This record gives sequence, C-alpha cells and structure tokens, in this order.
Amino acid sequence: MRAARYHRFGPPDVLRVEDVPDPVPGPGEVLVRVRAASVEGGEQSFRSGKLRLFVRGPFPKGVGAGFTGHVAALGDGVRGWRTGDPVWGLVPHMTAGSVAELLVVPQERLARAPGTLDLLAAAALPVSGTTAITALRHKAHLVAGERLLVRGAAGGVGSALVRFGKSLGAHVTALASARDLDWVTGELGADEALDHRATRPEDLGRFDVVVDAVGSDLPAYRRLLTGTGRIVPLAFDHDRVLPSLASTALRAALTPHRVKLFSNNPSAERLAELTAAAESGALRPDVDTVFALDDVADAHRALEAGGVRGKYLIEVRPAP
Repeated sequence: MRAARYHRFGPPDVLRVEDVPDPVPGPGEVLVRVRAASVEGGEQSFRSGKLRLFVRGPFPKGVGAGFTGHVAALGDGVRGWRTGDPVWGLVPHMTAGSVAELLVVPQERLARAPGTLDLLAAAALPVSGTTAITALRHKAHLVAGERLLVRGAAGGVGSALVRFGKSLGAHVTALASARDLDWVTGELGADEALDHRATRPEDLGRFDVVVDAVGSDLPAYRRLLTGTGRIVPLAFDHDRVLPSLASTALRAALTPHRVKLFSNNPSAERLAELTAAAESGALRPDVDTVFALDDVADAHRALEAGGVRGKYLIEVRPAP
C-alpha cells in the first residue's frame, strides 16, 4: 500500500508518499480501506518537532487522525462489522497514520458512517465533529439560550463548533478573519461574526461559554466569562508551546469549574453520537480543498499559510 510518512522532523517538505507493507489486523482490530482523511492543525506541531516530547515511537511516522472508508478485513474477536461496511473514525489517541491506503484501528475507534454524506466530504468531521460535541455538550454543558463565543470560527474545528452550538440553541458570536465573516454567518449560521483583528476582547461583552481554537491570549478571554461561565481551550500558543500547555493545565487544575481542559480522545459512544449529529443535520462537513494523496505536502503548506475555511482533505483513494 501507499502511505504518507516522514523520516525526520521539519517543514512540509519532509513528507513523502511511500510504498509500505500492507497492515494486518490483530485481535479486536479492523482493517479499513481508506477513502479520505482530514488535515488537522495540530499535525503541524508534531511534524515540525515542536511537540516531539509527546510523539510516540521511532521514525518513520505517519500523518492524519480522522478518516472515512470501508471495512476491508476483521481481526479475531471483532463483532458487528462486515467487509464492505462504510465507516469513519480516528486513529488511537496521540498517534497518526490515517493518510494511507490501508489502516488498522481498534474496533472501538470506528462508527458507522452516516448514509446522508458522501464518504469524501464526511472525512472533514471525525476529528472536528467529536471535538465540538465533547467541548460543548460534555465539557461546557452548553444549554439553549446561553451565549457562546467561538475563536477561530472559520477553521475546521471552529466551523463545527458554530454549527453544533447553534443546534444546541445557543446565541453564537464568532471571531474570524474579515474575509470569512459573511460565510460564518450565512453558511455556518452564527448570530454575529466579528473580525478578530479589529475586535478587542474587552469590547465583546460577557459569555456563558468561550471555546478557543486559537491558543493565544487566553487570560483576556477568560475575563469575558459570566459568573458561571466556562472556557474550553482547544489550542495552544504555537510560539510558546510548552509554557502555553503548562499554564492552561495549571489553570484547569486550580479552577476546574471555569477552565475545561481536554484532549480529544472520543469513545465508540462519542463516535456514534457524531453519526447521529451528522444524520440529523446538527453537524455538516465544511470542505475547503481536496488534495490528492501525492499532494499531501501541499496540503500541509496550505494549512500553515492560513486562511482555510473548514477542512483540507486528502483523497486517499479516488471513488471508482
């Protein structure tokens, strides 16, 4: 099979598409023939080496976390799946490798792909959708009528947060680039969208929930919370990775009722929840650009350049 890998930390140029042996599912595992995979913002920090302390295993390393595809084979003890079933899911937590023609994952990292979505576009949702569901429903416990602020609202996670926040009945204020404001209100449904470069935190008012997909200047946004408000930091400052992570973790430990820290590691139940949300229309994929497998380095360059609306996807295996 062919897979995207890198043999050293560095810029997107380190990515290569290589021929590697086909994986074989072990007990409790499923072999998936991958249709498409998403490009996630956090991958840049792992590939560049900024998060090398959190990277497991030796080189070479794969890229990609979320994926869609079809069941190709079953390991011993797997129940409930048949060859050919359409699925979506994530690789195990803190690993990568979904940008590959074949992928072995534990059966609990899979869910039935929604019949309402094409498998190519659907690859935009496994990571972003489960993040939005976990952050808003299970961490912040957002309820109808509350005021929600989303930073980074035009990106892959941000767009999912806006859509899911509206489905829960919140009043959604979105911060995004000026060129994206009409899209964030018209397409995603935010109640208001503001230019993040022209809007000071102190001019925004108070919010019951703040979800931050940017990572910088978190103290200023914590100060916007109401008396019972909650902030969910999803990103870290890429220029100060370790201090940013440490500061956020400490704040969450000291004020767990205010700062809701988590690293997205969805269970099988959460993935099933994602399928239900997609089929109900509470979440829909927002796809910016689809890249071919051989162009995976270009996808990483484009993401680092900024300006993405929704997700960049890698079409691993073109439709027949």
